[in-house]
Amino acid sequence: MAAEPERLIRFACSKELFEALVATMGNGVALSCSHAELETMVVELGRELLRQVLQDNLDLRSAGEERLDAVVDAAGIDRPRAEAGHVRQLQTVLGTVEVNRIAYRRPGQENLHPADAGLNLPTERYSHGLRALAAVEASRGSFDDAVAAIEGATGQKVGKRQVEALAAAAASDFDDFYATRKPASADPGDLVVLSADGKGIVMRPEALRPATARAAKDAKAKLSTRLSKGEKRNRKRMAELAAVYDAKPAPRTPGDILAGQGGQRPADTPAPVTPGPKAKAKVLFASVVNSAATVIAQAFDEAERRDPGHLRSWVGLVDGNREQIAAMNAEAKTRGVSITIVIDFIHVLEYLWKAAWCFYGEGDPAAEAWVRQLAHGVLASNATVVAGIIRRRATRGGLEADKRTGADACAKYLTNKSPYLDYARALKEGLPIATGVIEGACRHLVADRMALTGARWGLEGAEAVLQLRALRSNGDWEAYYQFHQQQELERVHHSRYANGVIPQAA
Repeated sequence: MAAEPERLIRFACSKELFEALVATMGNGVALSCSHAELETMVVELGRELLRQVLQDNLDLRSAGEERLDAVVDAAGIDRPRAEAGHVRQLQTVLGTVEVNRIAYRRPGQENLHPADAGLNLPTERYSHGLRALAAVEASRGSFDDAVAAIEGATGQKVGKRQVEALAAAAASDFDDFYATRKPASADPGDLVVLSADGKGIVMRPEALRPATARAAKDAKAKLSTRLSKGEKRNRKRMAELAAVYDAKPAPRTPGDILAGQGGQRPADTPAPVTPGPKAKAKVLFASVVNSAATVIAQAFDEAERRDPGHLRSWVGLVDGNREQIAAMNAEAKTRGVSITIVIDFIHVLEYLWKAAWCFYGEGDPAAEAWVRQLAHGVLASNATVVAGIIRRRATRGGLEADKRTGADACAKYLTNKSPYLDYARALKEGLPIATGVIEGACRHLVADRMALTGARWGLEGAEAVLQLRALRSNGDWEAYYQFHQQQELERVHHSRYANGVIPQAA
């Protein structure tokens, strides 16, 4: 009962501000304001009221903090002296507050503040609420926009560099979160689909990979006032992305993939086109620091969490990149899992069109019919046969080397990638044959944010924003941030005390 008067006294400042707010809103000036002016007034006065409520709570905690008999750090060194009145500031979404607590001291050793653990205070002056807001806003738009958004939402001014640092800190547990996260259960008959792709990000010179940095340094501009054709002012570093998702098999036929003549299904087959597999429980991984092999290994880790016994069918979707194919094959071999790697059919179609322009004029309807015919052949798993048809046509047509470049490139691609172009089997077994999920991720995670006009990225900032965007795209932000705060409690507080245990009052 004795604590109740203390509680009322400690919250007296909050009560005074509330009464002042009510009085202000009921006076003649407020009664003559427009609704927009009233909103502004309530927000400003209300924010200070809420800040004071938070401050009063902290003051109440401080008043009730009991001195501990023994405080020992992780190295086994005790802190025999206890001094009250050690104050630190905390900048929150409501404003700056002060935290007054007991410091446990020993000369030559850093102070320990067990009360900080009860509040899970961060090492920097910015609260976890501000850190979370900075992370979300930095993942949405530029860091300058994030600064403005934070001030608009909270009234707090946080510098651009501080926002970037807070975003990086917020993303620091991305890998551990997914390594310990238990995926939702899936139908035993669902496919486990893995897909990979890459997208370049314009980086600052010091953030480029060594080979790219050397190329940028050695590049000589032809003109002094502008770039010539093929020259690049900025150099890029590849962001590697991977996706893992579940999908119910959807058997189809080539007719479900390619429309009939004139772009429509034949009149005698009015049934709707059978849709392909739909992605479920998608998780994205992205990194501008790690290699494609490392990111793909993360995807395989996720796939094994979904199917630890390797009882489901695994599918790998790529656009033909040799490094990605090699990494998938290596991971599958290491883990003893059978995986069917399929190259994106849309990518194959692009090669067929390049070949078509060697034989047809632009806009010639015959080119479309020719591409469709050969595409049916590829879908029937006759890629090498189609390659032969293209080469023979180029030869019989007497095309010179520079006129048959697209045809030769297409034929070579079909021949070299034929082991991964078994579309007849893929369609029969209901596997996906297009990389739309990962390509959409490249646009959303990378292009929509990382390619803003004038953006040149440092390594830490780019990595953090990629991972934050992945978390939000995966729908895991709220769960992740709770995990992150628990990890911060362990790192910042528990790790500083003997046996990782923070002493408590008896």
